[in-house]
Amino acid sequence: MDNIKLKYNSGNVISKNVHKIGVIALGSHRENHGTALPIDTDSKIAANIALHVATKTGATFLGIFYGATEYDFVKHGIHLKKDDLINNQIIPQLINAKKLLDISKVVIVNGHGGNNLVIDEIDNISNKTGLKIVFNNSIIEKEGPHACTGELSMGKVLGIVDESKIKDHENFIQNPEVGMVGLKLARENEPIIDQEARYIEKNGFEINEEFGRDLIEYAENNIIKDIKSLL
Repeated sequence: MDNIKLKYNSGNVISKNVHKIGVIALGSHRENHGTALPIDTDSKIAANIALHVATKTGATFLGIFYGATEYDFVKHGIHLKKDDLINNQIIPQLINAKKLLDISKVVIVNGHGGNNLVIDEIDNISNKTGLKIVFNNSIIEKEGPHACTGELSMGKVLGIVDESKIKDHENFIQNPEVGMVGLKLARENEPIIDQEARYIEKNGFEINEEFGRDLIEYAENNIIKDIKSLL
């Protein structure tokens, strides 16, 4: 096996060196997103975008982390404590990727706002894994209020939204997590969440496929920039 010469220039690659760069999604698998979106919306969006970027560039697709974390005052899913996510999921998985696939650099594609708690720990994770790591937050930057127009529209493009349930989705008593309208503790602790919730209460939301495509394209382009910067 040691004598096999791998053809790193084959296929759709921007550089033969791109294979040393891993792309991995970080979402949330167990988090309520109303009735029109699945419970693992963040993971499905982040994983789809990460895979598409890997396909476009030739970077090594590493799949997705199974866990996610969240701010203590946001109660809409099942999440790990930040340290548990880092020490029991992120670091071991990245060390394994480095060992098995000869990865030296990684772009983490984040699809869940609570995972922003990890940003300040990237240097620590990098030191413990021996990898250069970029935390890409471009999905979160543009999607807007939770389980509303941004995620619904991306969900439409990716085929994960059930439009027949959109009327039920608008029921904030049944779905307090939509726009975080009914999450009192979150609104009290974070002014931005309260501001977004007020907007949704007044203006509602919509499914806009063109907007969804724009959000996905924006994220993909930004992740590709990160990959090129690591080459």
